[in-house]
Amino acid sequence: MTASPAAVLTARAQEVSSEIVADILRLVRHETNSYDLPGLAGGLDLLRELTVHRLGRPDREQRHPGGECGDTLTLTYTGAGAGHVALIGHYDTVWPAGALAGWEQPTTPDDGRVKLSGPGVFDMKAGLIQGIWALKLARESGAPLPTVTFLFNGDEEIGSLSSRPVIEEVAQRADVTLVLEPTAHGAVKTARKGSGIFQVTAIGVEAHAGLAPQDGASAITALSEFVIAAAAVAAPDQGTTINTGLITGGSATNVVAGQATASIDIRISSEAEQVRVDREMDAIRVSDPRVRIEIDHAWNRPPMTLGAASAPLLDLAREVAREQGRPGLPDAAVGGASDANFVAALGLPVLCGMGAVGDGAHAQGEFIYPDTVPAQTALVAGLLGRLAAPLRGSATAS
Repeated sequence: MTASPAAVLTARAQEVSSEIVADILRLVRHETNSYDLPGLAGGLDLLRELTVHRLGRPDREQRHPGGECGDTLTLTYTGAGAGHVALIGHYDTVWPAGALAGWEQPTTPDDGRVKLSGPGVFDMKAGLIQGIWALKLARESGAPLPTVTFLFNGDEEIGSLSSRPVIEEVAQRADVTLVLEPTAHGAVKTARKGSGIFQVTAIGVEAHAGLAPQDGASAITALSEFVIAAAAVAAPDQGTTINTGLITGGSATNVVAGQATASIDIRISSEAEQVRVDREMDAIRVSDPRVRIEIDHAWNRPPMTLGAASAPLLDLAREVAREQGRPGLPDAAVGGASDANFVAALGLPVLCGMGAVGDGAHAQGEFIYPDTVPAQTALVAGLLGRLAAPLRGSATAS
């Protein structure tokens, strides 16, 4: 009996699993912290090299300078079909240069399942490599394929400040966008919180802390009051969390602080909560009227939900998963934001979390399960094979 195309594709992904993992490890071993421009430049060069090695030279290529951020690279491979798919992923990581040297080696836990660990392996270098191999395997299957544009950006972990316009442009040209971020324990991510990073600055009055403390108005004291009040604005039951992650201020221990700044991370699940948070943060008052509070309401990513444009794409992904013998393809809402938020806000079809299965994003010891690499790669490959025509029911379908 002849095996089905889905079974053949899945078997082929299993056959080349060691090669996929080798490419993942090669990319992980090149460190790419979001603020390390030389490291980012070299990492993007390596990523391009790996792509060209597996897929050949692209039909169109553009490197968008990132300025103080990592560059964004777009590589387009023209397909025979009428569809156009964007595969998006970031190559920057939160890990500083040198983290690899002190990283624990991959371990085999008590249940015998092998983990593969390294800085950025889960978030999200494994997903990038799986995406490259997905197109390679889809080509080998002989199915008509859509045009595929890869977008690799080097500033996602710091808000995609440079790459956002490129992401939105590429997504608007494509019929469908797949974001290769890690899964939520195997689930596709269909809802994400919106996010903002507020910079709150307190401007007080400096004075000698011993000779004339009464003449001073402490920016640090005022900012501490503000931070406590800001924490009370959170509404976890509404999906709103507030975390003050960084505080700087003052000039010397014997000087009443004239200035202090806090960076506050805010996550929201709805536009209504964004409005409420803006209003209540502006309403916070500190006890010393001589201290001026300035708030930069820097909302970065809008909330993402499973809209009408993306629902047919999720249905198609589940159909492909069933054909490949998977018992199901769950979806999940998560607290983190990604570049998928930008695409969803445009009303365009997008699925996120199409990458690695593992855990520990942004934590020492983040890991993937290498035994899941073939299935995840085959899922994206199979989906590409079904997207040679624009997705019916999508916002971009004619």
